Amino acid sequence: MTAATPKHPLREALDAVRLQRDLIGVGSVWTRVEVVEQTLSTNADVAKAARHGAPEGLVVAAEHQVAGRGRLGRSWQATARSGLTVSALLRPVDVTAVHWPWLPLLTGVAVHRSLTAVARVPARLKWPNDVLIEDRKVAGILVERVDTPDGPAAVVGIGVNVWLDSHELPVPEATSLCLASPHPLDRTTLLVDILSRLGDGYATWRGAAGDASKGLRAAYERGCGTLGRDVAVSLPDGASVVGRAMGIDAAGRLRVDTGETTRAVGAGDVVHLRSGS
Repeated sequence: MTAATPKHPLREALDAVRLQRDLIGVGSVWTRVEVVEQTLSTNADVAKAARHGAPEGLVVAAEHQVAGRGRLGRSWQATARSGLTVSALLRPVDVTAVHWPWLPLLTGVAVHRSLTAVARVPARLKWPNDVLIEDRKVAGILVERVDTPDGPAAVVGIGVNVWLDSHELPVPEATSLCLASPHPLDRTTLLVDILSRLGDGYATWRGAAGDASKGLRAAYERGCGTLGRDVAVSLPDGASVVGRAMGIDAAGRLRVDTGETTRAVGAGDVVHLRSGS
């Protein structure tokens, strides 16, 4: 049963017709856009479609996602029509696996640029998967590799808090575009812009055979608020690295100067440390 949409004057439905019209065409990576009223997880939906042979370019957006997943297995959900919850299918079969870790960073660049241009907020990237406004999370990215009969595929999941009021935020460290921007926001306009930028960036990255030195690495570093800050990185094995974030290496890893050595971290949960902490 579909959950009732809260009576919020600005929580209008996504315009599926406009999404199809504006995103699908000659030269576009996007081939089909589906808008569903409710689902457990758009990433799971797209992964299932990929395993059943769906071609590159499928996009699934949900008005209400009730069992979404973030990084490290965290749950993620929001009030119906209060944000963007979207997943896309990419098949960069001509890019070697060593370059695939750049996909979440590539997606982050697209989201960051869209939020600054359309929502006009001072967004910054937090390595590796988040977008922040004044150190509060406004968007998250989850890229999953899926093995399919047609070869490996990437499911790119994006979640953006758009019309969440302060009492609806999932955690105190979160924010939303309506709380940070005085400008009226249309979710369809924002989604078209994000996917257009993602499609263009993906085509450029794929055309460079995944080589991030052809502009992607520099673009990510320009938008990354993690760099130049003291950070604590919790690693998947339980260890931690504390130091100054210095840059992104050729493999998309975060370079952390611990004072004794420089560590390249490929995965982990990053905390931005405040001055004096």
